[in-house]
Amino acid sequence: MEHIRTTKVEQVKLLDRFSTSNKSLTGTLYLTATHLLFIDSHQKETWILHHHIALVEKLALTTFGCPLVIQCKNFRIVHFIVPRERDCHDIYNSLLQLSKQAKYEDLYAFSYNPKQNDSERLRGWQLVDLAEEYKRMGLPNSNWQLSDANRDYKICETYPRELYVPRIASKPIIVGSSKFRSKGRFPVLSYYHQNKEAAICRCSQPLSGFSARCLEDEHLLQAISKANPANRYMYVMDTRPRHRMQSWWATQKDTGRIIVRISSKIWNDKKIRESDGKKRLNAMANRAAGKGYENEDNYSNIRFQFVGIENIHVMRSSLQKLLEVNGTKGLSVSDFYSGLENTGWLRHIKAVTDAAIFLAKAIMVENASVLVHCSDGWDRTSQVCSLGSLLLDPYYRTIRGFMIHEHIHSCQFGNFIGNCQKEREELKLKEKTYSLWPFLLHDQKKYFNPLYSSISQKLAVLEPNTVSFNFKFWRNMYHQFDRTLHPRQSVFNIIMNMNEQNKQLQKDVKDLESQIKQHKNKQTDGVLTKELLNSVRPESPALKTSLCLKEQTLLPVKDALRTVEGSSPADNRYSEYADEFSKAEPAVVSSEYGVARMTC
Repeated sequence: MEHIRTTKVEQVKLLDRFSTSNKSLTGTLYLTATHLLFIDSHQKETWILHHHIALVEKLALTTFGCPLVIQCKNFRIVHFIVPRERDCHDIYNSLLQLSKQAKYEDLYAFSYNPKQNDSERLRGWQLVDLAEEYKRMGLPNSNWQLSDANRDYKICETYPRELYVPRIASKPIIVGSSKFRSKGRFPVLSYYHQNKEAAICRCSQPLSGFSARCLEDEHLLQAISKANPANRYMYVMDTRPRHRMQSWWATQKDTGRIIVRISSKIWNDKKIRESDGKKRLNAMANRAAGKGYENEDNYSNIRFQFVGIENIHVMRSSLQKLLEVNGTKGLSVSDFYSGLENTGWLRHIKAVTDAAIFLAKAIMVENASVLVHCSDGWDRTSQVCSLGSLLLDPYYRTIRGFMIHEHIHSCQFGNFIGNCQKEREELKLKEKTYSLWPFLLHDQKKYFNPLYSSISQKLAVLEPNTVSFNFKFWRNMYHQFDRTLHPRQSVFNIIMNMNEQNKQLQKDVKDLESQIKQHKNKQTDGVLTKELLNSVRPESPALKTSLCLKEQTLLPVKDALRTVEGSSPADNRYSEYADEFSKAEPAVVSSEYGVARMTC
């Protein structure tokens, strides 16, 4: 609270940044220890968590007041006009301090309380169990085992305690491989495809020069290859871009000697095509710089694939450019699309998607295991492995399998705080914060796919087409808080309501079919009863003839059919049911429907 200079400012205007007539809402701005709150004249509340704030700008004073622009991490951008410059300055300085994260314990998740007792809190953390997830995949099995080599985080601090590795990989091999890889992140199992017996593994880059090699690392990759009985070769997917590897040449003093070595190695091999030569050139440059590359001569049954995804710094810069284009009012169509192209954002999305598609096809088509890495095995590696698993396994497209979405930035829950299991244990998140999973499961309807069809589950593996025109600007993500850009009626709600009506109609049809079946059964019972009476007391020929004459005086089926008010028998929508009723057994009379049919 010491950072809050002004707690309340009245007559503040909230601008609609895309309105052509500069529409605004007037209300009161409140500053609390955790949130910035704006309440307009209609009593509508806008809450902004301090830790959501990425950027605060105080613009030059105008005749209407002092503009204050707040840009959030979840793509929300708000424009306030504060009447007095001094109040605006106080709020600006307060938000600069409040939006800074001094330490983990300052996060909102450590003070948020959804009114759960301790047992409910514990159950919430147990809803997603990694051990159960591996069990769902069919692990452990004859080829993969659970290793406790990292039980005390001594081999790799950023890995979990329990890891799945090939059964034939011993602890000395694991330790040796970890010393050869950046940050000790040796190859471990990320996803196992039970039907194909193929695995997605992840790690970081090797730390090697031209002459260095690690026998333990070579044995571990060989063990991963052997753990797949369907295919003995495996892919090593390097997600780093090629131009990053090539840029190394410009900074080296002994460029000429290295070029001679690489050129002689590549071009002496007549079987290598030009494209493969370029791949080797890039990778060898990387290896010479100590940036990591598995030497193909030392690893048997390995195929290398370079996919070229930019690092997190390039991604952040691209996203910032995207937000700037997004927030510019009055752009022409050509300016918007050229601006979008210049951000490079869609190209980055395509690169990650293409890498995941290659991974999924390697497993489904070739039955091959894949080892994925970037520099340190963090962002690019996890993106490709996660998206590849989602394409392969329909479970990850269910609510339980995909319980993340926008709540990553909610800051209310402790699930995504910390960079690894060790950090989370040290922060005691399960004791001091609450889990997101019960919150999502309690409000499942919000996350239903209104276009879901059970037939689509037959297509278990997704195969997206990544041609350029299939990539669209996701308005509902990047403009989710700009309500004037959305339809007045929620498309999601309309489709969900239509689905509910559909379900009710299907239920009505089933009820009608059930009634029809019951009436048929009654008619069948009537036939049996009449036959039984005839067998007990046979009718005389005269009486039988008399009955035939009386029953023939009844109206025909079509003439006796009741019509709905305001319609004619010819266009009556219920006429199809008459055909069903008319198919009754001979000698049946049903006065309930005014229908009679008889055979003498």
